[in-house]
Amino acid sequence: MSAFTGAASETASVPGAGADLLAALLDGMDAALCALDADGTITHWNREAERILGWSAAEAVGRRGFGGWAARGADAEETLGRLMGAMKGPGRQVHELALLRKDGGRVLVRSQAAGVRGADGSPAGVYCAFSEVHVQLDLERSVALSEALFEDASWGVVLVDADLRPAVVNGHAARAFGTGRTALLGRPLGDVVVHGAEELEGALQHVLAEGTPPAPAEVWVTLRTSEGERRRCWRSGFLRLSSPMAEEPVPLGVAWLFQDVTEERLAVREADRLRFRWSQLHRAGAAAAECEDPEEAVTVLLDFALAGFADHALVDRVVGDRRLSRALATPPGAPGPSSPVVGGGIPLRYGPRHPALQAWDRSGAVRASAGRTAEVWAEAHQWPGDAAHALCVVLRTRGRTLGVLTFLRASCRPGFEREDVMYAETVASRVAAELGAGVPSEG
Repeated sequence: MSAFTGAASETASVPGAGADLLAALLDGMDAALCALDADGTITHWNREAERILGWSAAEAVGRRGFGGWAARGADAEETLGRLMGAMKGPGRQVHELALLRKDGGRVLVRSQAAGVRGADGSPAGVYCAFSEVHVQLDLERSVALSEALFEDASWGVVLVDADLRPAVVNGHAARAFGTGRTALLGRPLGDVVVHGAEELEGALQHVLAEGTPPAPAEVWVTLRTSEGERRRCWRSGFLRLSSPMAEEPVPLGVAWLFQDVTEERLAVREADRLRFRWSQLHRAGAAAAECEDPEEAVTVLLDFALAGFADHALVDRVVGDRRLSRALATPPGAPGPSSPVVGGGIPLRYGPRHPALQAWDRSGAVRASAGRTAEVWAEAHQWPGDAAHALCVVLRTRGRTLGVLTFLRASCRPGFEREDVMYAETVASRVAAELGAGVPSEG
């Protein structure tokens, strides 16, 4: 008995359990399927073919070709000829065919036809799987989109499985992580993310449990790379992936798409910081103008300048050749307003390489940071015990050096950068102007 004897579905004429199994398999397919014997007579017609065209298996099986029912007369022979041509050619042949629905409407389908041979090797017929062109195009677009995302996308794409481990990584994401595409697969995110892995995994777990969030989120991460640690900000979107094959949604994992917005965020942060600092200076100048005593005016200036900039401020006045004496200081134990030092006037025992003396010699700014022994470093420099970073700026006005202004930060804060020097020098010029009021110029 040939492969095309009998009809599929409810019209199948092949007796026994084999026919029932064949009918069940054909009717369970997502694609429309029909088969023709060597003479072009339809032998199989499944439920999806009936859904698309409206013709039942009972109406289709036994007809020769599609003329007079599923194709216009002018198209019928060409349609049949193109399908039967697959019986002689190798592999599958793809065609676009114009067919007729039972209600008279036309539908354009894309077919894949292949020949079938009998037990003796002779051509036995053709089977043809087909779907509506727009459905096929949707599928092809989905596949093309998937391939483009994982090959050419200008943002990172990572598919994470239900165990929160990367299953697929595109090239952009691999470069962002500083690894190869396969190096991340199956590994916990914590292997490459030093800080921020907990936040990422928490977001992924939330998406698996609750679904796709309504808006992107920005996540700061620190990456472990061959060149050291790098801190980056990623604007991330998350999509929960569910299997289209299951009756109930079954999470397959999460699609994580991200872009690196570090430079943008740092620029915004720097702009906000500068705006705040210069606003503080404006307010400080207005408040200091109401002070009759120069030291009180300096105190006001430093209190405004310290906000968000440093933890301590010290003013050392010149009392002799390369000798400085502490004039003003913030409380060493806790943040608070600066105040005159009781018993001031005694020269400080600064070593020759002390940053304050270096700033004096250079008539500029000097930055310094402690090593591992921050407390020993601070004590050696006669600074508060929590000091770990210093910025010393010379106080000059009307051609004279009046002393050195030192800003200090604790170890929990980053060291001073070049951008901080300009702000510190601006504060120092205002402090020097207040301290130098009434002091005659040299020469």
